[in-house]
Amino acid sequence: MNDLAIALQSGAILLREGVEAMLVIGGLAAFLTRAGARAQVKALYVGAAAAIAASLAAAVVFATFFNGAHDDRVEALVMGVAAVLMLYMSGWLFLKQDTAAWTAELKRIADRSLASPGSLSLAGVAFLAVFREGAETILFVQALANSSGGWSAGLLGGLAGAAALLVALFYAMQWLALRLPLRPVFLATSALLFVMGLRFIGAAMQELQEQTILSYTPAPFDDVVNALGFNPSIEALSVQGVVVLAALVGALSVGRARRAARPVAAPAE
Repeated sequence: MNDLAIALQSGAILLREGVEAMLVIGGLAAFLTRAGARAQVKALYVGAAAAIAASLAAAVVFATFFNGAHDDRVEALVMGVAAVLMLYMSGWLFLKQDTAAWTAELKRIADRSLASPGSLSLAGVAFLAVFREGAETILFVQALANSSGGWSAGLLGGLAGAAALLVALFYAMQWLALRLPLRPVFLATSALLFVMGLRFIGAAMQELQEQTILSYTPAPFDDVVNALGFNPSIEALSVQGVVVLAALVGALSVGRARRAARPVAAPAE
């Protein structure tokens, strides 16, 4: 296998496994920077750094005790918790899209340390988003190195190129967020986390379906659903549909409450 082929394979592994985690962290970092809560960005980076360390440790454990095999049940648990956190953060951002509500929240953030529940939620989202991909990335790259003659220049070059692309995408998100009005940044980040939460629900269920813990019934147009990155089963789409319906009901209720709370203009005399 030549160096170019190895570079393409290693780069594809890192891009495939890392892009979702980067989108979550990049989207939240852009939102926090744009909204004036830069101190909270540190919680994201702490969570991501902890996840990288945990991924290395998990890869060593898998390689030493499980011959490089991962446990689908553990992955399902990690992805399930990640989905809950992402959906929670999505709802929180949706509620804070109002400028007055966010100004009040900034005052509360300023009075809290990085040990606050909000910061812990941010760190938790970052940790789970990175950890979910990190250990698998290391194991896949290690398997590629074993089958291609070691950690060659081509393999390392592919990883470096993919890492550079992820960093460029991260900074592009920050640049764009600084030039958009604040409300679209809130809504776009909320929507991103909501979609990622739905995908993690489907991925967690897929892990359990692979272990035959849950049943699997192919959905209509399953090829299209799979191409979009979702679990193409009736079971997963049903659960995701319930989550979407609950979110729509919540959004309508919030909108109705906000309209009711607006002051009524006094009639002109």
